Amino acid sequence: MVYRSPRITVMVRAAEKAARSLKRDFGEVENLQVSKKGPADFVSTADLKAEKILIDELKWARPEFGFLTEEAGVEKGESQDERWIIDPLDGTTNFLHGLPHFAISIALEVRGEIVAALIYDPIKDEMFTAEKGKGAYLNDKRLRVSARVSLDSVVVATGTPYLGHGDRGPFLREINAVMAQTAGVRRWGAAALDLAYVAAGRYDAFWERDLSPWDVAAGMLIVSEAGGAVTQIDGRQFKLENKSILCANIDLHPKMVKLLKDAAKD
Repeated sequence: MVYRSPRITVMVRAAEKAARSLKRDFGEVENLQVSKKGPADFVSTADLKAEKILIDELKWARPEFGFLTEEAGVEKGESQDERWIIDPLDGTTNFLHGLPHFAISIALEVRGEIVAALIYDPIKDEMFTAEKGKGAYLNDKRLRVSARVSLDSVVVATGTPYLGHGDRGPFLREINAVMAQTAGVRRWGAAALDLAYVAAGRYDAFWERDLSPWDVAAGMLIVSEAGGAVTQIDGRQFKLENKSILCANIDLHPKMVKLLKDAAKD
């Protein structure tokens, strides 16, 4: 069994406890058609329950750390240097529609740098973890990004604009360019898992715009520790406050940058 540091152990325990709550709620999705509260209230309740479990568990283990979470926002801790960045349910729309593709995402930020990360898919029981300088893992298996470099052989993941979110114009130019030169494009609706799948070599690249820190904080470290390159879509250095992300193996990455830049000129 792979050694887990104390901080990864803390993250795993919190994620597994929150996952039990999400799985129970996911089992009730089929009853939403007769729910008077409606699906939006149901999903909000599932989000909030999972988030509270994560916060309670992480506070118990590290009471001085702060938080940045999707639902509750910023909560300052006694320590100014350390905070957890949490998405309790990445893939909410999938969850709502009974699609078994969603995840819990937890990252530990220390003095502005992500140093530990976890993405957990409770339905498939896949736990992706990484620590800075120590590699990335899926359960007990070491992860490496794919070695494919020819555009006509790669499968690329993305996130699409949807009602009230994102600019369809630039995206349609980008996806048209990518579809014309690659073996396939996938959109599965959970950015954290898209990043984890790049780290695992299941996808060869991933790009998306209009993301939030909790969408990418864990995944960016997992990809980096699996040997991948992580930047903004235009190739500039990636930071958590950026809204766009592009990741791929080191040799494929510049080809994706060029492909997407050329699409923006059209």
